[in-house]
Amino acid sequence: MKIGFFAMGIGTGARPLTVRRIAETAERVGFSTLWVGEHVVLFDEHDSKYPYSDDGAFAVSASADWLDPFITLTYAAAVTSKIRLATGICLLPEHNPLIVAKQVATIDRFAAGRFMFGVGIGWSAEEFAALGIPFERRAQRTIEYLKVMQRLWAEDEVSFHGEFVNFDHARSFPKPAQGGNVPIYFGGESLPALRRVAEHGTGWHGFNLDPHEAKAKIEKLRSLMKEQGRKTSEVAIAVAPYRKRIEPDDLKRYRDAGVDELVVVTTPPENEGEIGGWVEHIAERWVVPASKL
Repeated sequence: MKIGFFAMGIGTGARPLTVRRIAETAERVGFSTLWVGEHVVLFDEHDSKYPYSDDGAFAVSASADWLDPFITLTYAAAVTSKIRLATGICLLPEHNPLIVAKQVATIDRFAAGRFMFGVGIGWSAEEFAALGIPFERRAQRTIEYLKVMQRLWAEDEVSFHGEFVNFDHARSFPKPAQGGNVPIYFGGESLPALRRVAEHGTGWHGFNLDPHEAKAKIEKLRSLMKEQGRKTSEVAIAVAPYRKRIEPDDLKRYRDAGVDELVVVTTPPENEGEIGGWVEHIAERWVVPASKL
């Protein structure tokens, strides 16, 4: 079983030296993937409900440092050679898909094919409004954007005419090291989110799930995949417990539920001199027992 690491890009994890030390140490001690999330802007007050808290409040202060995930992962790519690099997640409908296609191709080239594209439709209507993008039909926008991007990655010349994107005879080079096969991990735990995975994804990144909850979601996902005529092996599953309190003994329960990668979400210490030992300690708690399953 693989263990991913979500600790870069926010708060104390947004400092250059911290990012470098986390990336280097995480690769050395056997973590599988470095995940970095995204928000362009945040607000002290919002009516939108954050899906991973009981009261709908967002867990991160609006004034916290929050790095761009593509730049952060490119920096991590420069100091590593094996560990995978993933957006967890990119709020794709907030972006121009042609620009994101170029960003993904660039980072995948620098990382020699180690990039995984985690995407989601977003939850903050306030963020969409600030960016001048309609919150409505963001799911449909996301799927169309992905179709555009995958064609740009795979084809020499692309014309596309859809609801949100229209252009003729466009060329986008370089292509990703993985070509049009960049792994697409969808975030989200709702039925529509799982249906997106079943229909369009090569991976699912479930969030804030204990082993029992993960098992139920995975069973539903597999049922939806069967309806699509897809095999369970076609979708890799990563799950982050996030606020759920779990122990290393739970790793077997996640594995038996069908989880391929457990993502540890945590915050780096203030003292940058402690980063290496801190990552090593987390690896001893999670990576070592996972490697024995």
